[in-house]
Amino acid sequence: MTHSIVLFLSAFLASGVEMVEALTIVLAVGVTRGWRSTLLGAGAATLVLAAIVAMLGPAVSAVPLTTLRLVVGGLLLIFGLQWLRKAILRSGGYKPLHDEVAAYEKERALARQAGPERRTSVDWYSFTVSFKGVFLEGLEVAFIVVTFGAALSNGVAIAAVAAATAFLIVLVVGVIVRAPLSRVPENTLKFAVGLMLTSFGTFWAGEGAGVVWPGDDAFLLAILGLLLATSLLTVRLLRRRRAAGAVSAAPSGAQA
Repeated sequence: MTHSIVLFLSAFLASGVEMVEALTIVLAVGVTRGWRSTLLGAGAATLVLAAIVAMLGPAVSAVPLTTLRLVVGGLLLIFGLQWLRKAILRSGGYKPLHDEVAAYEKERALARQAGPERRTSVDWYSFTVSFKGVFLEGLEVAFIVVTFGAALSNGVAIAAVAAATAFLIVLVVGVIVRAPLSRVPENTLKFAVGLMLTSFGTFWAGEGAGVVWPGDDAFLLAILGLLLATSLLTVRLLRRRRAAGAVSAAPSGAQA
């Protein structure tokens, strides 16, 4: 039960973050150059991603479970730690926060500069940019769905439902507002996703290596709590270090 809940939340939040970023690209191109070719590109990318999940799911599931959990756990650790590292650096002030409005305006500027390139009834610039944006952001979602599905008997269904739920929510909100979702607390979501993926990675890699966790599935929450406490402590230390650096630099700047 613990596995299923954390798995659903991980897949939902990760999918939501990636889909918000994909939506920003689709909206910028669609508003600037038209919707027909933009939506064709987004739809084509979605079909390709679905095909990748359908092909990789059964193939990965054929690997022995112990080996699979070791490999999948290692991959999730790498993947989750990347998300967590960036979120910690952003929270600590050492990396700028992602700005969806700025990304939206940048994509609109590029779309305007591209000029008309219609060789057929399809605007290939709009199609290509939309396809690439949805496909690249969706690859991470596909990775999560496949890896979770490989490590748990009903993992594909849970992760797929979570991803579909996130997709519908982001799509409905995007259609209603027709603007970048700048109020979404993206760094907080990435922080949460990084924690969850790292927790799953640690748990499954340990199981694959032969570790017997106390309390079985319930120990996943203990790992999550330890990672959360460590991450928050790291953020606090980074903020103090940055504040101390700013204070020490102030007199020299004043003297200059």
